[in-house]
Amino acid sequence: MPAPRQFSQERFTGPLGSTEFLLVRHGQSADAVEGESFELLEGQGDPPLSEIGRHQAELVAALLLREEWAALYVSNLRRTSETAAPLAALSGRTPIVEPDLREVFLGQWEGGLFRQMMADRGPLVQQMLAEERWDVVPGAEPAQNFSARLRGAVTRIAADHADARVVVFTHGGVIGELLAQASGASPFAFIAADNSSISRLVVAGDRWHVRGFNETTHLIE
Repeated sequence: MPAPRQFSQERFTGPLGSTEFLLVRHGQSADAVEGESFELLEGQGDPPLSEIGRHQAELVAALLLREEWAALYVSNLRRTSETAAPLAALSGRTPIVEPDLREVFLGQWEGGLFRQMMADRGPLVQQMLAEERWDVVPGAEPAQNFSARLRGAVTRIAADHADARVVVFTHGGVIGELLAQASGASPFAFIAADNSSISRLVVAGDRWHVRGFNETTHLIE
């Protein structure tokens, strides 16, 4: 009589043709100073990395050099390209700029004012957090526009990298929105990604899978 078959638990593998996104939040950027504004790029605050952020970028690079990936993406805001720079230099890969991966536009609170408003926790901030809507901020990007442009960017990247992994250096609000879309969670459920953390998303057509959020062990020294 043949022995009964045995079935071990299997590790997750993405569906055929899927793309794994390693979503890296940019490193810590320069402090906002009351009464001053960051340099703007097309109306959005565009601060450089701080010294801490540059060190975080080196730690991210050391980790991701041990991973296999097919392409490296950044937004058009310099804190992402500066975070990606050590990995680009060590790997010999040129980052691809995808402007639609930029942070949510915060209207009248751009240029660093958003940080001050968050610290002061005024009524509009409390409304924004309660309703989980960036567009409570005067002049901010409408929620449906933010959602659509990110989904478009992810769909384009996935189409170019089937059965592959890509590294995407992007922003906290972007990561939060993508993971909320993937999981069906509330809009702000994933907005607290730490600087230089890594989150993982697997995209297979209209099926998106959250595989990890806010990995930071590479930042512990």
